[in-house]
Amino acid sequence: MNVLSPSLAASSGMADVVGEDGKIVVPDEVQDAIRTLLRWSGDEPDREGLIDTPKRVARAWREYCSGYASEPGVHLSRTFEEVGGYDDVVLLRDIPFQSHCEHHMAPITGTASIAYLPKDRVVGISKLARVLHGYAQRLQVQERLTAEVANCIWENLQPHGVAVVIEAQHGCMTGRGVKTHGVGMVTSRMLGCFLNDASSRKEVLSLMGRG
Repeated sequence: MNVLSPSLAASSGMADVVGEDGKIVVPDEVQDAIRTLLRWSGDEPDREGLIDTPKRVARAWREYCSGYASEPGVHLSRTFEEVGGYDDVVLLRDIPFQSHCEHHMAPITGTASIAYLPKDRVVGISKLARVLHGYAQRLQVQERLTAEVANCIWENLQPHGVAVVIEAQHGCMTGRGVKTHGVGMVTSRMLGCFLNDASSRKEVLSLMGRG
C-alpha cells in the first residue's frame, strides 16, 4: 500500500491551514464533495441542520486519518537497556482502537494485544499503543493492520519474537449488507520465536487470554 509521508502530504496540497478560530480551514472542493454526497443520499445540504456538516465531516476525517501524517516507527526509537535482567515476554493486552475500512469507509472498532520477547532492550509500553494507533488512523483492512503493527515492532526493536492479535467489529458488516451484529473478526501475526517455536507461541497466546 502506498501512503503519503508527512513531507509528501505537504507537497501534495494536503498540509493543513489553520484559521484565526484555531480550526482547520476546509477547502471549498472538499465541502462541495460532501454536499454532493449528502444530496445524493437523499437530503438537502442547504437545510439548517446540515449547513455546517461539510466542514464538520471534513475535519472529522482529517482526525480519523491522522495516521497518514505520522511515522509509527518513530515511537520505538527510544529504548531502555537497564531492565534488571528481565528477559521474558512483554505484553500489552486489549488495547482499544478505532479505524475505518478502505472498502466502505465504515468504522472498525476493536482491541489489539501486542507482545514481544526483547533481545537486549525494551520500549515504553505506551509506545506499543502509539504504533497501533498510527496505523489504525488510516483507511485499513484488518489483516494489513495486524501485519503492519507486527512488522514495525520487529524491524525497529529487533526482538526475539513479536505477536499481534487483533479482534474487531466491522461497520461494513453490521450497518449494511448482511447487517450481522455481534461478530468479531480475529487476525494474528507471529514473527521470530512465536512463529517458529510452538511452546513460545502457546505461552504468548495464553498470556493474551487465547490459550
